Amino acid sequence: MKGLALAAAALVATASAAIDPIVIKGNKFFYKTNGTQFFMYGVAYQQGVSTNTTQTEKIDYIDPLADKSSCTRDIKYLSMARTNTIRVYAIDPTKDHDDCMNALADAGIYVVADLSEPGTSINRDDAGWTTDLFARYTSVIDVMAKYDNTLGFFAGNEVSNAPNNTDASAFVKAAVRDSKAYIKSKNYREIGVGYATNDDADIRENLANFFDCGSREEAIDFWGYNIYSWCGDSSFQESGYDVRTKEFEKYDVPVFFAEYGCNSERPRKFTEVGALYGKQMTDVWSGGIVYMYFEEENKFGLVSVDGDSVKTLGDFSNLASQIAKVTPSGVKMNDFQPTNTAAAKCPDISEDWEAAGSPLPPVANADLCSCMMDTVSCVVKSDVKEEDYGDIFGFICGEKDGAYCAGINKNASTGEYGAYGMCKPSEQLGFVLDQYSRNVTGGCEFKGQAEQASTKSASGSCGTLLAQAGPQGQGTVTARPSGAAATGSKSPGAGAAVTVPQFNVGLFSLGIYVLGAAASGMAMILL
Repeated sequence: MKGLALAAAALVATASAAIDPIVIKGNKFFYKTNGTQFFMYGVAYQQGVSTNTTQTEKIDYIDPLADKSSCTRDIKYLSMARTNTIRVYAIDPTKDHDDCMNALADAGIYVVADLSEPGTSINRDDAGWTTDLFARYTSVIDVMAKYDNTLGFFAGNEVSNAPNNTDASAFVKAAVRDSKAYIKSKNYREIGVGYATNDDADIRENLANFFDCGSREEAIDFWGYNIYSWCGDSSFQESGYDVRTKEFEKYDVPVFFAEYGCNSERPRKFTEVGALYGKQMTDVWSGGIVYMYFEEENKFGLVSVDGDSVKTLGDFSNLASQIAKVTPSGVKMNDFQPTNTAAAKCPDISEDWEAAGSPLPPVANADLCSCMMDTVSCVVKSDVKEEDYGDIFGFICGEKDGAYCAGINKNASTGEYGAYGMCKPSEQLGFVLDQYSRNVTGGCEFKGQAEQASTKSASGSCGTLLAQAGPQGQGTVTARPSGAAATGSKSPGAGAAVTVPQFNVGLFSLGIYVLGAAASGMAMILL
């Protein structure tokens, strides 16, 4: 009996607390069961993680949803500010999140989680969508999908922030597509996947249109806007809120402020709260998320934390006071008939926009990469470091206008992608070496850095995948990965930092870590 009691207690402890999931209908959020419209009263909640998720260096970070004592400590203060949503920028999927997620659910608080982490994210300066990134994203989805208070996921945060890196958005949208497909394939409940953008005047309209255009399977489910234009005692017009609201009045998915709270004056007055939850904005916007809970060097905190001690700051008092005044007027889900049903038009390629709307980069399919590696006859030796791959890439991709590297091409502006551009760097190099060695006598040497490999004949599902990819890797693979994101061991430097970066050679767009070798590697002597 005692054992049964303990088992029952454990089951209760790990079960998600009772809370009504949030669903999407048209451009609004609703409570699934009672049909009331949902407006976010949000706060960003994570210490020590830069909101720039394109950073390539891995750092040790504290997962705020795995720290029971801190989470319990802070829920009281979040509730005092009527918080019903928190945003977390990086979680550790290997840790237990039950205690914190259930405590948040008991307090009526939902979570929007970014899928990336520092060092494992889409890098705006060297963009790619890879099997390693897909593995990271789906590991977070697997952990968070069981909680009814998981509101949604961000596939990226301010990845494209200037006209000259808008090509990176193609890879983020591929992440959106694959994350949505993964949620569906696992039969999880419907959980939205969106994107958080910065407020850059040169690209904000194109960004919003790009992520919403095309099929619903590829497009975002919601749009987060990081905006800091209302400072001090600004106004609906002076802040530009009126123009932003006009821009999104026909958007067909929910939009909200993914970060807000200008800190040019401290303490922040948060007078924008009245506008955000007032009649001028609530038909378009679904609330917002204040940046942020913890006081750090950037001086955006609502509270100062020292161990178990929490001290509320002037920002906290002002926010709580402003939030207490608002009563946004919503609509019942059954009564709401969306009129904004048309997807946006994909932006044209121009000097301010570098990502073609279609096709997107290929599905991150580790099965395809594995099948390909079984058939290649030349591979890089295991003791060759990834930072040394550039010489080999540089030489081979410089031959015949990059023809041997067509299968790893990634040109977002033309929409030309090689089938294997999403594989691990060692796998991409294996494909390139194989292409070269099959056409050049003695082409598998490279000063002892490459070696012959035994091959297997492709059959069954592998045969289908490789046939779709084509012999030069220029085909379109329609099959999706059979299981979770990636198979095999994780690359030591997995993430954006080790993708094959971009440069143009002939008709192809390949890697800058190839480009560095293009000057020296072209003269490389093959022994």
